[in-house]
Amino acid sequence: MSAALPPLSSSQEALDDAELIQLGTPDEEQCLRADAARNRARLLEAAARLVADHGAAGVTMEAVAAAAEVGKGTVFRRFGDRVGLLTALLDHSEKKFQAAFLSGPPPLGPGAPPVERLNAFGVATLRRSADDLELQLAAQGGPDRRFSPPPWRLHYGHLLMLLREAAPDADCEILAQTLMGYLDPAAIHHLTRRCGMPMDRLEAGWRDLVARLTGTSRRPDRA
Repeated sequence: MSAALPPLSSSQEALDDAELIQLGTPDEEQCLRADAARNRARLLEAAARLVADHGAAGVTMEAVAAAAEVGKGTVFRRFGDRVGLLTALLDHSEKKFQAAFLSGPPPLGPGAPPVERLNAFGVATLRRSADDLELQLAAQGGPDRRFSPPPWRLHYGHLLMLLREAAPDADCEILAQTLMGYLDPAAIHHLTRRCGMPMDRLEAGWRDLVARLTGTSRRPDRA
């Protein structure tokens, strides 16, 4: 008769010390990850073509599925919803922008005084928005999601850090929200497309706002 199996341990330590069982070989898992990456790239390429041909309004989950010749469920599983898909389309430019203001050369990156970095951040954001404004507008979620995406929180945190250096006695949390509102794609769309304001006026207005909020007031540079 075979020996009885040892009792199962109920202690948390046993769970913590146990080595996870690997299902499948490393090569198989790497192949699956590679397939998933290729499928994601294929869907994003299809979505990018739709943006180029029809604008951001032409990007629907159904249209992307048809363009990529996959089932609609595949698109939903990969991106969750249309906002998730459009956000993924912006991912590459967002990562480049983050690298620029987190570790790039000054004045956008570290090494310049905080007011100079605030000015550079706002101008760079305005110019980036001008390049893909419709896509940024379409990628904005509703009120319950608008202020929660990681890029929004990172941008807000960056402005908050610089404001605390430039104006330590101010209510920097409120001021950072004010600056984020200036850079909101919907506001930029209204001012440039509906009101006909040139981008250089928005850039000058940003510098003037930063100067007033930080106590370094100056007349805005109008082109």
